[in-house]
Order: sequence, then structure tokens, then C-alpha cells
Amino acid sequence: MAEPILNISNLKKYYEIKQGLLAFRAQPIFVKAVDDVTFTINKGEIYGLVGESGCGKTTTGRCIARLEDPTDGSILFRDKDIAKIPKKELRGFRKNVQMIFQDPYESLNPRFTVFQAVADPLTVHAREQSLEERLDAVVGALEDAGLKNPQDLLGRFPHELSGGQRQRVAIARALVVDPKFIVADEPVSMLDVSIRAGVMNLMLDIKEKFQIAYLFVTHDVAIARYMSDNLGVMYLGNIVESAETDQLINNPTHPYTRALLSAVPIPDPDYEWVDVPIKGDIPSPINLPKGCRFHPRCVWAKDICKETSPETVEVARGHFVKCHFASEMYGNEEPPPEVPEFDSGDEAEHDAG
Repeated sequence: MAEPILNISNLKKYYEIKQGLLAFRAQPIFVKAVDDVTFTINKGEIYGLVGESGCGKTTTGRCIARLEDPTDGSILFRDKDIAKIPKKELRGFRKNVQMIFQDPYESLNPRFTVFQAVADPLTVHAREQSLEERLDAVVGALEDAGLKNPQDLLGRFPHELSGGQRQRVAIARALVVDPKFIVADEPVSMLDVSIRAGVMNLMLDIKEKFQIAYLFVTHDVAIARYMSDNLGVMYLGNIVESAETDQLINNPTHPYTRALLSAVPIPDPDYEWVDVPIKGDIPSPINLPKGCRFHPRCVWAKDICKETSPETVEVARGHFVKCHFASEMYGNEEPPPEVPEFDSGDEAEHDAG
């Protein structure tokens, strides 16, 4: 039986845009970075969150780690809503939830040695430890992160390490306090392609060894498929499709999911590639489209999509899609309609804006 470790419900994060002194009577303007996101992560499971830049993936992860304060919604960690916990009471929660950042060149303090960087969380969460106990914990974490001869690295600074070594040190820093959940924000996107597989396999081994759950944030669908047990596709602050990874990859239903998957190169000369076009650019999160947020770019969009926001539909067991035509799209492999080369209405609207 799956054991839920994290339940995110109706999570929202809005950023207010300052308009200056002359606009003090104007209505406040918000960037809706995360808008009504709901999903569950079980113990020892990797939940992948995929989507293009600016869709709210990283902000979702930062809210879960409480590096950002949610605007609304709940984040239940072991049945305790940490979204409502005051900052001064977050210390116990932070021991259980750690974060691996995207850029190992920026996430490590250049003035800290490897020992200081990895031992830093212990100064907060394990103050009673002696220096010898702290040294043993740091060496053990570096070994768990796949670094050979960790004793030789303890006195080195980040600039003396390779990119892969730096990210492994960052992983060791997250592991040293024995967390139960890790937010991994595109942890391999800044690494050379030749060493990405090693770091991904390391994270999978850590998951199996310690039964740690991950939220794995990435823009790369291929990496998400390799790493994730369950997958959520995010667009403009919403999760538009979610399912078990193989189910979602083999049966993509939402038009945006289909477009993402069509962009993944397949190393097979006999593969018949089907282009799923997207019209225009991603809308502004300040002025979101009425109705379905994807309708301005969707080749399947109809009148109802422009007026009414779709409900989430379960098209198969555990497979949820936020689309008016989810039931009709599921399993339908017909090629998408062609995008007109010139749409006078869209251009006129663009010029008016």
C-alpha cells in the first residue's frame, strides 16, 4: 500500500507587482506563478514535474520546501500543514525536507570548504554532535553521494571541484541530516551530458536505499520519464495532466502534453514523427486568458475553450486531464489540425494590445 508523505492541495503562489506611488488607488496586479495545484507524493516515490520555463515548476518546489510562503492552499507533511507553520517553527520541518538546487556553481558558498558546506546543516539540526561525530556524518554523506576518497575532498573549495563533484557535494549536504523528502530543482541541467546519467542513477540509488521521496523538477521530458514514478505536466501555474509515468507517456491526452512529447527526439530512423504544433507564445501570467489557459495556442480549441475553464477529468485510473475534450482525446491518435499560416483575428488582437 502506498504511504503518502506529502499532500499538496489547491496550492497558490501569487506575487504582487508594485505599481508606484501614482497608482496607490489602482487595483493590485498579481503574477499567478502557481494557481490551484494539487498532487500527492508517496514514500520512496519520485514525482516528476515537467513543463516549459515560466510555468511555475520551481516556484511549486520552493513553496513545498517553504523557501517561499504560499499565498493559499495546504501542504500536508505527515498530516501536518506546513503551509501554515510560522517561520520560527520551521526548523523541525526543514530537517525532514531538503532541496537540491539547479546550479551547483551558485548553491555552494565559495568561501566554505567541502567539510564546512556539508556540515553546515548539522550546526542547526544536530548541535549536540561532537566534532568527530560530525566528521563521520560528513564523510558518510559524501560516500552516499558517490564521491570516492571523501577524506581527500574535505579541505577543498568549490572552485577546486568539477561540476559533477559540486553537485554531488550538494546532494551530500541534503543527505547529511537524513531527510524524508527532497525537492530536486533541475539537478542535472547544468551538468555535462556525459555525467548526467551518473548523477541521475545516484539519485535513484539513494531513493531505493533510504526510501526518500523526491519532487523532481525538470523541463526535459526524457529525463522526467527516466527518473519519475508519477508525472505531472504543468502549464501557466496549473497541472494540466498527471498520471503514472508510463501511462502518461504512452497515452498523452492534453494537447500541451502531446506537443511536449512530439518535441522529444527519438533515436530510431524508422520512427514516424508526428508534429503537434503550438500557436504563438506563452501568455503573460499577469493577464491570463479567459477559459482554458492553453486555448490561444491549441490547434484543437473550440468556442467553449475560450469561455469556460475546464474541469479535471479522470480518463483512466489515476490519469487526470484538465481539458474539455479529455474523454474524446484519450486514445485518439488522429493527426492534429493544421495551423493556419495567417490568422487575421489573432494579428489584429496582437496589434491592439
